[in-house]
Amino acid sequence: MKFNTKALALTSAILWGLAMLVMGVANLIWGNYGRQFLQTMSSVYPGYHATRSIAEVVIGTIYGTVDGLIGGAVFAWLYNQFARPGA
Repeated sequence: MKFNTKALALTSAILWGLAMLVMGVANLIWGNYGRQFLQTMSSVYPGYHATRSIAEVVIGTIYGTVDGLIGGAVFAWLYNQFARPGA
């Protein structure tokens, strides 16, 4: 069985981008909600700061989407390399 690289990349992009968006919006609404998660992500994504602002939610969502896209594509490609018949 092989993964469809494009489909997994898009699925990962949507899920991780949505996770960043939901966590950022929840943090805007409820103050400390998800603060440590967002601080961890700010240490991974340059230019993203875990401050409570709409601009940071947008930046985090973009970073999450791009990160999910690349991560999903790399995962699918690597899986397909190891799952080749006769490998």
